[in-house]
Order: sequence, then C-alpha cells, then structure tokens
Amino acid sequence: MHKKGIYYFLLTILIIACDTKKPSVDKTLNVKEIEFDGVVNFQNVSRLLDEHAETHYVDEINWDDFPYKPKVGFKIAHSNNQIWLKYEVEEENILAEKTEPNSYVFKDSCVEFFFDPLANGEYYNFEINCIGTTLLAHGPQRKPRKFISGDTIKNVIKTESSLGSESFTERTGGHTWEMTVILPAEIFTNDPGIQLKGLRSRGNFYKCADNTSKRHYLSWNPIDTKKPDFHRPEYFGELIFE
Repeated sequence: MHKKGIYYFLLTILIIACDTKKPSVDKTLNVKEIEFDGVVNFQNVSRLLDEHAETHYVDEINWDDFPYKPKVGFKIAHSNNQIWLKYEVEEENILAEKTEPNSYVFKDSCVEFFFDPLANGEYYNFEINCIGTTLLAHGPQRKPRKFISGDTIKNVIKTESSLGSESFTERTGGHTWEMTVILPAEIFTNDPGIQLKGLRSRGNFYKCADNTSKRHYLSWNPIDTKKPDFHRPEYFGELIFE
C-alpha cells in the first residue's frame, strides 16, 4: 500500500475508535439474602430492607442537556425467591397521570429497574411511576419487546407508594416519597422456575420524569450514549445474589 494510503487508513481507524462508545466500568452490587418466615407485607419488607440492606444511589448524570439531579436512593434484597426493592426519592416536582399497567409511566415521576437475570442479554424493564403504576416488558433491546399482560402485573407485582395510588397533575415545591416493590420470581415469565439465590445477573436502576418541568434521566451505572437511552444492556452493572 502507498504511504499516503496507509496514512489515511490509519487515520480512519483512529477516528472510528475515538467515535465508538465503549462500555464503562461495571459497578457491582451484592444483593443480600434476608431470611424471613413471617408475613410478607409492605410494612415488614420496608423495615427489613432498612435494617439489613445498604442504600445505593441513582446519581449518574449521563447527559449534559438534563442536569437536574433529584436525590434517589434504593435498597434491594431477596427473600424466599422474591426481589424486594425500596426507592427513596427527593425531587422538586412530582407527576402521576398514568394509572393503567403498561401505560407510559416514564412520562410521570418514575423509578425503574432493568434486570437481565441470566446475564444473556434478555432483560426485563420494570418501570413504576410514583403511585405504583407499572410497565413491564421483556426482550434483548428497545424494539421489539414483549409486554407482560396487565393482569399478570396486577396479580403478581406488589407496589406501595407513600403518595398513595390516585393520579394527580404536576405538583411543585419539593416532595419526598418512597416506593416499596415486591417482585416474586414468577414475574420473570420468560424464565420459568428461576431461582434467585446464587444468581449472577446484570441490571441497572433509573429515575426519570419526561413530562415534568424538571425533566431528568439518572442511572445507577453510567451510560455512555449521545442521547438518553436506558435500553442499553451493555451498560448494565453486575448483580450478585447471595
């Protein structure tokens, strides 16, 4: 190859390499097992998470166009083949218009858990607005995705919000709210018989609110894309279930 040709070839390779988004260093989260043989209700789950689970933070601002940063912590554990989650949120404005399963809850004040249980690229996206309305689908990427039926969501997933369950328009002035979520393993409909104990999986945790006047997109594990995009499993962190 001519020297000039070699030069342009190497320059092209360099440009491609610089433009390619590389996955960030994965965070690792150890999901503690809580042994409990009592009544599994929201009061007990919330208390046990406070007593035994570490608080982690959804605090990565990945896109400069959306600098607003509410305070978002979460606790996660598993017990009797259920995932227990508790989000604690402080934000300026809250919104909760969506009340039907699989409606666009990400437009409201919303917390999310994207979970790839077998670390094989097939993940579930749990999206829950601040009054507990849930969107849930499964697949390897943003499109196409298979939505879990609304009846299954209502019958299997349990959510409780400190804001109640009634819809409301945007409220300003600063708000603090909590969301407790119980996810029995049977909700992983594409992975029948899955056992959480000992599982090495991948996932990410998010906070967003598309239709509020304080629009934002935060993540637990960093995302390196040009525009907001939570459906990027290459940026999931590692979740190790004790």
